[in-house]
Amino acid sequence: MRRTPTYIGILIGILSTLLVVSVWRGCKEKKAEAINQDYYLITNQISKMNKMVVLEQNFSSFQTHKSAAFKFGGYDILPKEMVLYTTAKAQVTYDLKQMKIDVDTINKKLVITELPRAEIKIYPDVKIHFMDDYTMNRFDQKSINGIMESAKQNIVKSVDQKKLEQEGHEQLVHNLNDIFVLAKALNYKIEDKTGELKGIIL
Repeated sequence: MRRTPTYIGILIGILSTLLVVSVWRGCKEKKAEAINQDYYLITNQISKMNKMVVLEQNFSSFQTHKSAAFKFGGYDILPKEMVLYTTAKAQVTYDLKQMKIDVDTINKKLVITELPRAEIKIYPDVKIHFMDDYTMNRFDQKSINGIMESAKQNIVKSVDQKKLEQEGHEQLVHNLNDIFVLAKALNYKIEDKTGELKGIIL
């Protein structure tokens, strides 16, 4: 039997090693490319986040203002009355650009480290629904403006902002589930380091 020359065996060994290294390197590059692509897709989606109105509620009420020029014998002399219809639109918004997120592409995790604070804005409006006054005791414009401003302040005070913030937070959790749907589709685990996202599907 003829033996294979030593240099041929060495050459075959070298070629085999090069082939294995080449395949391993190709797989590694493909994996790195996939990781880079995941990172780009997720961070690109996050960068598009902006202010989000998570909750909007409307409030309304009638407010009555009564006064008189003076009283006599327990009776109002020259009384005047104004009925105001007040409305208010309350919004809870979150500036998602203030949310801090780390993308761990190696362990396939999306780590939420900080959430933005809720911003509550209330837009009151008031209209005169009814006004009854006498020629000798009319509401002057300064009085009307003061009464209307007071009515605006009253309806703003009547809004339960704590409850509004709580409901807004619940809606934020729901919306974040929709936002992170891409990360979940790429098999990323959502990890909450804030402790504020109870209820989110991690």
